[in-house]
Amino acid sequence: MAWEITHDVDAFFSAADAYLTADPVRNTVLLTVADTVRSRGPYAYGGDLPARFGWWRAQDGAVEGAFVHTPPYRPTLGPMAEETARALVRKWRASGVAAPGVSGGAALVRVVGAEWAATGGGWTVYRDQRLFRLGELTPPQPEPPGSARLADAADVPLVVRWFEDFSEAIGEGSGNIPAQAQNRVAAGRLVLWVLDGTPVSMAGFSPVIAGQGRVAPVYTPAELRGRGYAGMATVAASRALIAAGAEEVLLYTDLANPTSNALYQRLGYRPVEDVTVLDLHD
Repeated sequence: MAWEITHDVDAFFSAADAYLTADPVRNTVLLTVADTVRSRGPYAYGGDLPARFGWWRAQDGAVEGAFVHTPPYRPTLGPMAEETARALVRKWRASGVAAPGVSGGAALVRVVGAEWAATGGGWTVYRDQRLFRLGELTPPQPEPPGSARLADAADVPLVVRWFEDFSEAIGEGSGNIPAQAQNRVAAGRLVLWVLDGTPVSMAGFSPVIAGQGRVAPVYTPAELRGRGYAGMATVAASRALIAAGAEEVLLYTDLANPTSNALYQRLGYRPVEDVTVLDLHD
C-alpha cells in the first residue's frame, strides 16, 4: 500500500481511471482539472510549478484514493479512507513537498489538517463549500429580460475582467487569468446573459467527462445583482451541459453566501456533500 506521485497526467489517468469514474460526482474537480492539463500542458493553470497527481494503491492493487495539484491552487482530494489521507500527509512531509492547503470532503480534509498539525504544522479553514447536483432544472418564473448566447472573441476583454473580479471576490490564486478566459471562450464553454445587447452576467461550464460536467464560474457585477441574471446564465450553462451529454450537472457554492445557495436550489440543484478548503502552514 503506497502513494504514487507524478507529473505525468497520462499515467494518472491510466492508473486511476476506474477509481475516478466509479464516483465522477465527487471526483469532478480531479477529472476536469486533469483533463485540462492533458489538453493544455502541465502549466495550464499559470503556476511556476508543473501540475502533479497522486493515487493510492491498496494491497490488492486497486486505486482507492487520488489527488490533483495545479499550483498556485491547493491540492484537491478525491474520496478516500482517513488513514489513506494521513499517509498522504506523511508522504508530502517526507518528500519535502510544499502543500499550501487542501480541498475536499469536509470531514476528510479535517483529518488532513489534524495530521499536518501532528507533524509540526498548523491549519485554518479558508472556506466551506457545498457540492450540488442538478435534479430537475427549474428556470426562474417570471424570467428576467434578456437572452443567453455563447461568448465570442469580441467578448474576451470583458470576460478577462470578470474572471479577474471573480477571482478577487473569492480570494483564490489568480493563475494565468487571461489565458484561462481566452481558452474558455475559444472552447465555447462560457455563456453570457445579455440585455439590450450588453452582457450582464456569465456562467462557464466544464467539458463533459465520465458523464459529469460542472457549472463554473458564475459571476454578475455587483451593480447588476439581484435581478435574476445569474440564475438565467446558470440555467443556460446547465442546458449546455445537458445538451453535451452530461448525466450529472454539478456546481459548488460558498456556504457563506446564502443568496447563491438559495438560488441554485430554486433552479433544481440538490446537495451532495460539504467541502472544506484548508490553508496549511508550518
